[in-house]
Amino acid sequence: MNVRSGHTPASAPRQELIADAALDLLAERGMRGLTHRAVDQAAGLPQGSTSNLARTRAALLETAVRRLAQREAAVLTAHEMAGLPAEGAGPEAVRAAVAEALSLALHRYLSGHGELLLARYELALEATRRPELRTVYDRAGRAFREPVAAMLAAAGSTAPERHALSMIAWCDGVLFSCTAGQFHTAVPTRTALRASCAELLDGMLRD
Repeated sequence: MNVRSGHTPASAPRQELIADAALDLLAERGMRGLTHRAVDQAAGLPQGSTSNLARTRAALLETAVRRLAQREAAVLTAHEMAGLPAEGAGPEAVRAAVAEALSLALHRYLSGHGELLLARYELALEATRRPELRTVYDRAGRAFREPVAAMLAAAGSTAPERHALSMIAWCDGVLFSCTAGQFHTAVPTRTALRASCAELLDGMLRD
């Protein structure tokens, strides 16, 4: 069965084909369904192609984590992120922009990238058992954590690292609850997500 991601054209570099097929398999079959042979089949590549790129299971998992980070980073385009207020904007304007950006990202994830979330959860659990994967997974996560802390500092936070933990934990909780938890049957509207995000920001950053 070929489960190659619709996000990856057949003309894409072989490394992307393999990494995307690995993510698709993780989402569809879980960690036990991820094998080198299965990735070859899913990507529509000759047997042995995945082994040539990533000889060990650890290397294959690291390839999947790096590709996951690339695809998650693309959920919000550079143009959309550029819509955040310029340096020097007031805290209220920054707070509104943060709520706007995060609600857009959350809604886009939940409405069109559910397979990435399932793959992420599989990889996150596996990272708790593999120290070498934990290092790669955490490094990828910093690409999101650090900008959030910077945005919160611009929004007036006096403890941006602590507040970033709260904000990211809320985002992760929404994504999990609406993908695999108690609220999986319906995707919240972007308006509802924006309102909840704004409420959290107001509570954390109250003057």
